[in-house]
Amino acid sequence: MEAIVSFAIALATGVGVLQTRTHNRFMDTDKRLDALELKIAEHYVTRDEVSKTFERFENHFIRIESKIDNLKI
Repeated sequence: MEAIVSFAIALATGVGVLQTRTHNRFMDTDKRLDALELKIAEHYVTRDEVSKTFERFENHFIRIESKIDNLKI
């Protein structure tokens, strides 16, 4: 009986340690991902720049469409 109790305590402790280590690794990974997202947000374009770029694309497509419409086949 004592061996079973000792084994159960050791097993519970081992599971707790593994769970803590796994949780810590997930937290470290989450922190690194947050830092990466921040770096990406700092070094890439702003919303305003993206909006202006899409507006330029749209204007170019409108011009291309009008040229295609004016073609005589």
